[in-house]
Order: sequence, then C-alpha cells, then structure tokens
Amino acid sequence: MKLIRTYGRSAKEAERLLQQIEGRSSAATAQLEPAVKRILTAVRKKGDVALRQYAERLDGLAPSVPLRVSREEMASAWENTPTDLRKALEAAAKNIRRFAQAQMPKAWTRKLDGLQLGQRCLPIESVGCYVPGGRYPLPSTLLMTTLPAQVAGVSRIVVVSPHPAQETLAAAHLAGVQEFYRVGGAQAIAALAYGTTSIPRVDKIVGPGNLYVTTAKKLVTFDCSIDMLAGPTEILVASENGNPQWIASDLVAQAEHDPEALSILVSSNEELARATAEEVQRQSVTNTIAKLSLNRAGFIFITKNSQETQVITNRLAVEHVTIDSDNDLEWLRHAGSIFIGSHTPQSMGDYISGPNHVLPTGRLARTRGGLSVLDFLRIVTTQAYTSAGLARLGQHASRLAFAEGLVGHAASVRIRMNKCETQSTRKRGVTR
Repeated sequence: MKLIRTYGRSAKEAERLLQQIEGRSSAATAQLEPAVKRILTAVRKKGDVALRQYAERLDGLAPSVPLRVSREEMASAWENTPTDLRKALEAAAKNIRRFAQAQMPKAWTRKLDGLQLGQRCLPIESVGCYVPGGRYPLPSTLLMTTLPAQVAGVSRIVVVSPHPAQETLAAAHLAGVQEFYRVGGAQAIAALAYGTTSIPRVDKIVGPGNLYVTTAKKLVTFDCSIDMLAGPTEILVASENGNPQWIASDLVAQAEHDPEALSILVSSNEELARATAEEVQRQSVTNTIAKLSLNRAGFIFITKNSQETQVITNRLAVEHVTIDSDNDLEWLRHAGSIFIGSHTPQSMGDYISGPNHVLPTGRLARTRGGLSVLDFLRIVTTQAYTSAGLARLGQHASRLAFAEGLVGHAASVRIRMNKCETQSTRKRGVTR
C-alpha cells in the first residue's frame, strides 16, 4: 500500500490521488462502454442466439448444458452440501430475512378535515438478481438479493449467475428460487433488461458485479430500473487508535474480492499507519488477488489531524467504512455500510449480520445506502377529497395553477367546486 501524507510536501500528490479516486468509477466504466454496448445490442436483437453464444464463449458454458437450472438440480445441490455449511446458510438467511422484515415500511391512511391521505406499499412485480460467479462462488449474494425481494412480496424473482457453484445452487434451493439461469456478464444484464425467448424481461435488476456488469447496468437504466452501480469492492478504515493487525485483515479481506478493489486507511496516527502497512504486506503475501489489488489501489493517507480524517472519509463516500466508535457516527455522513469498533470485522457484514452486502460504489454512498427491502417496493400515495375538503383547499390549488399559467389545472378544480357550491345552495334552499 502507498503511504501519502496529506500535508507538507506531499499535499499536492495527496490531492491528485484523492481526485483520481473520486473519478475512478466513471472513468473505468466509460472505457468499457463500446464493448458492452455491442453485447447489449446483440442480445437485444438476436435474443437467445446471442445470449447462448456469449455464455459459451465468455463463461465456458458447454453447448449441451441448458441455460435454465432445474429445481431438481438446486435440490440436489442442497442435499450434497455439508451439514455445517447448510447451518451457516440457514443462519445467514434467518438474519437477512429478519433484517428485511424490520425495514418494511407500513401502509397508512389519515383523515384531515375532508381530506383522506395515505400510502400503499406495493411490491415490484418482477426482479432480476445478479449473483457473481467468476472467481468465487457467492451464495451469500444470492441470499442478500432474493430474500429482501421475497419479504417485499415480489412475485417473480429471477437469478442469473455464470457457471454457478454447488454452494450457490444450494442457497437458491434454501431461498426457494424458481427461476435460475446460467448466464453472467453484460449478456445476462441484457437478457434481464430486454428479454429473450428463454428469459422474459424483468422490471428491475439488482446485485453487484464486475466492471462489465456495472457498465451494462448503467447503460440499460432507461429501459429497465436498477438498484445502483455496485461495482468492485471498496473499503475505507478511518481510525486513530485501532489494532493494526485487525485493520490490515479487513483491508486484505476486501481486497481479495477483485483486482480492481479499492482499499484505504485514513489516520492522523502515523505509527498506526506504518504498522498497518507492514501488516498488510505480511498478511497479503500468499493472497495473490489481494496483493495485486493492494498494489494497484491500496492507499494509506496520513492526515494532519482527526478533523482532516473525517473530511476525507466523507469526501470519498466509500462502500464499506469502519470507524473506531459510536461517537464517530456524529460526523460520518457518506458510507454504504458502517462497521463500528475493533471487534466488528467487515466480513461479518458480508455474510451473517443481516444488513445487506450489496452496497453503492463509486461515491454513490453520497445519495443512497445499501440494497434493502425498499428497493423492491413502490410507495404509492393515495388522496381522496370530500366536497367540504375540496371547498376548503380548492381555492388555494386553483390560485397556484393560475400563477403557473396552467388554466386547465385551475378549471379542473373550479368545475368541481362550482358543482359542490350549487348542490350546497340547493340543499340550504330546501331546508328553508
């Protein structure tokens, strides 16, 4: 990892690196857009033919293997999974489901002087869940994407994953997945967004992926809703008094996800910074991917003081952020998910805690948090007026409409108000 002071002679270099980190995601996806566009266009035009060709060429799918995974194959994978791993998957599923249930918003209705207002919480009808399957099997991601969708009430949940491992298929059985396809990459995103004969299109795509998947999600957003751009992993540890061995273990753990992962320590404690750098080097010696990632995009910023540490942490708005204590929550504003204290390894959040591990990257943590049950819901508002309520508020609405020059809007209110006034007058006349 590179050690950089943010002050003194290194201040300019530090600022250059910070700006480079801020723009790294958009620059990376921009480079891939031409190639990804070709894949998207081919699948959109040729459907299953192109999808199959890409699956065989890029993912190594054998010509005789069907795109769709049968429910029997998922059940068999579960039966052949070791008992201890099954228990771990069940524990993770329980916590993920329970957390999603706690996140569920409520429908409500309120009546206020002739006006009834409310909201309904309606599930999205169909969702595609992308589960990476390149370097490692990720059954945890299958649970993280499908279970909140189930809690929300999504009726059609589709999983796509290139050459899924037994562990992933076992997780699919545990989650009760009905549709599972052996496709990945940009071609899988195209199939979900545009539909093919084998894979009818979905309303929304969720899940993390490599830069090709992230770029594809970015390019289909006008045709199909997506959750977020959840690209290669990012970690930032903001610490003044942490344990260098433990901090290093988190940095190495997240770096092993992808050679493109971003790993950062920010601290004004130079002794901690240097000790962590040594630990990172020691712990990553035998971890090829982590070592490559940390050499490419591993940074330790030694700051002038803790206030500058806070500023840089919020500025970079990283996916996973570890802080020293609850007190740091007061200043931390931008993070995909927050890990508090030395005894909270980020890996626990990746697997078992319950909060989702599908998180925003590329500084999108400035505008949203991780995947949640809310991503699978539509909050639909309702409103209903009585004649008295319309009489009370209609005049204000029509005045606002006239102020905007929208006379038709004003007329649609006035025509009802006039009718209500006429009926009210007639009733009063009958009474007299």
